[in-house]
Amino acid sequence: MDVLKQIDDVAKQAREALDKVGDSQELEQFRIQYLGTKGALKDLMSLLGKVAKELKPQVGQQLNTLKNEISGAFEQKKTSLASGQVAGPQIDLTEPGKRPAIGNEHILVKVTNELTELFGRMGFSTAAGPEVEDEFHNFVALNIPLSHPARDPLDNFYLAPAGEGASFEDVPEGKATLLRTQTSTVQIRVMQKQQPPIRVVIPGRVYRPDTHDATHLSMFNQLEALVVDKGVTMVDLKSTVMQFVHAYFGPTARARFRPSFFPFTEPSAEVDVWFEDKGRWIELGGCGMVHPNVFKACNIDPEVYTGWAFGFGIERIAMRKYGIDDIRLFVENDVRFLSQF
Repeated sequence: MDVLKQIDDVAKQAREALDKVGDSQELEQFRIQYLGTKGALKDLMSLLGKVAKELKPQVGQQLNTLKNEISGAFEQKKTSLASGQVAGPQIDLTEPGKRPAIGNEHILVKVTNELTELFGRMGFSTAAGPEVEDEFHNFVALNIPLSHPARDPLDNFYLAPAGEGASFEDVPEGKATLLRTQTSTVQIRVMQKQQPPIRVVIPGRVYRPDTHDATHLSMFNQLEALVVDKGVTMVDLKSTVMQFVHAYFGPTARARFRPSFFPFTEPSAEVDVWFEDKGRWIELGGCGMVHPNVFKACNIDPEVYTGWAFGFGIERIAMRKYGIDDIRLFVENDVRFLSQF
């Protein structure tokens, strides 16, 4: 009777295995396992010679029934697979597919790339530097003395010194680190490593503890430009800025220079562009001739070389170019806003 139980067990296993078959490859594996020359049915047939004489008719009948059942089910499954009538979810190959959503660059990345490409056509290379800076590059080399209000802790993101129990009191005067407040720090690094002629643009993030509103963020992007060579004048600065304004905002765009003051340039000016849709002048940033003290801090002789620099806000340029009214939209990650560009 143990043989009859083995037959029942194989029958049950075969039914369950066949129900799980989903393709022709799995069906072939089933055939080998149960109907092959070394399959489960062949093994059961070999048991027929070991059973008692009086049980052989019953066992033989059971084996034949099982063989016919498995063979029939196998052929039925084979036909079903060939006609595509398999169990489970079906795929309608005639149904139109869903077009994948294609992402795009963030609008600020797009504008930054547009600006660096534009200045690249004007002969500028691109430079970059660290966002965590020391006071020498952020202030001292830029002719900003220790007493200058721009170095006030309320106007900067100073970083606490590393180490357990360390405090700002442990940092020597003028040796603190901070998040850079301007990309002018990279000007210094470029001039320290490279003798003139220099012609670079510097895009990057800067940080100031401003109150967030429609026109201010505590983190924003600047595009800095620096030119140093013999005989460079304010005329070269103005002509370059005008070329940029006309190339980016259109040939009819108007720009003006207003006298201003920056410790690292002399003379200095603010650059405004007239926007017809706003009906007013809007400031892009500051510019001027590089101060002799800045050259001296970088071991460049101000008696031999002159240079100019400007720093424009990339968000301001993007807002004017694409008609964006609130700077906070750039960092809110609203796909409805970002997908427009």
